[in-house]
Amino acid sequence: MLGAPIWLYQLWAFIAPGLHRTERKYTYLFVAIAAPLFLGGATLAHFVVAKSLHFFLNINGDFNLTVGLPGYFDFVTKMMLLFGAGFEFPLIMLMLNFVGIISAKRMLGWWRIAVFLMFVFGAVVTPTPDPFGMSILAGSMAILYFGAIGVAFLNDRRKGRNQPAFAGLSDDEISSLDDYTPEPVAGASPVETFEPVEEPKPLDRRYDDIT
Repeated sequence: MLGAPIWLYQLWAFIAPGLHRTERKYTYLFVAIAAPLFLGGATLAHFVVAKSLHFFLNINGDFNLTVGLPGYFDFVTKMMLLFGAGFEFPLIMLMLNFVGIISAKRMLGWWRIAVFLMFVFGAVVTPTPDPFGMSILAGSMAILYFGAIGVAFLNDRRKGRNQPAFAGLSDDEISSLDDYTPEPVAGASPVETFEPVEEPKPLDRRYDDIT
């Protein structure tokens, strides 16, 4: 987890060679945003794990349950990694918008599928069957996703994507076609005459007895 900025940079560096030179400038921006998001997801996982262990340890008052230290650290580390990776999904979608692969309108059209997948991911990742941890993880990812859509709309407006060529013209602005003077059309040239084509011969005259 401490090395998250390094391997996040390597992840984006793997994608960057396929981008244009002007698009590679987002590499450092991706790392600068991805590292805090990952740490935020890891912090949320620590909070959810604390609630989950409280649920498990008090599920039956007749037994005294103990948690081993190696298993606890392994469980908490996996949870923090999964939560941190989940927080990177909206950022990846936003960076795809910045490089021109996905538009904000398309991201908004996918919101139902995205929210459904977020809740499925939260249900699989969270350790307890209660909806507490799943809802917190999926809700946080949904908030980040809609925030990424808002930034994507601003980016599309700034770059003028999905706009017709006359979007910047007012209704009273004179069209440039008024200055266009068409060239006069010349007269048509006469059509050449051709000799008439002979009528086809009957079948009995085209082939001999052998054919």
